[in-house]
Amino acid sequence: MPTLTCVTAADIAPKSGGAPIPASRENSLSAGKFPVHALVVDDEPLIRWSVAELLGTLGIDFEYADDAASALKIVTNAALPFDLVVLDLRLPDMHDLSLLSTLHQLLPQAALVLMTAFGTPELIAQARGLGARVLEKPFELGELNEVVLQSLPGLN
Repeated sequence: MPTLTCVTAADIAPKSGGAPIPASRENSLSAGKFPVHALVVDDEPLIRWSVAELLGTLGIDFEYADDAASALKIVTNAALPFDLVVLDLRLPDMHDLSLLSTLHQLLPQAALVLMTAFGTPELIAQARGLGARVLEKPFELGELNEVVLQSLPGLN
């Protein structure tokens, strides 16, 4: 039998200029109040699809974007914050860590996973400094699965 979870005003905190968000990602995950919400950002449709399919098998709700502008629009208009963002470094409208940095500021509680085929030691260090886990392309989906499970302990 399906269960219904009631959310009260005490369960959410207002985000200035935007929709209400849960008080913290850890609380919403551990309490099971909201499904895990992920954003996949990659301009390659096959990569987006593969990552989204993996997330779906883990029971994670997801949305996806094919460029930085679309990703930012989705994040700023989302009713609930994202718990996880999996993004590519090189997108049609952004080729550096700017999107990662912006997402880190907008979603401080989110787990961030950066995928790249252009990972220099300096870039990887900068991405990790922004709180991201880095997967170097090409990678096996099993590696992404492991990173997601480690990044979101509430799934285990």
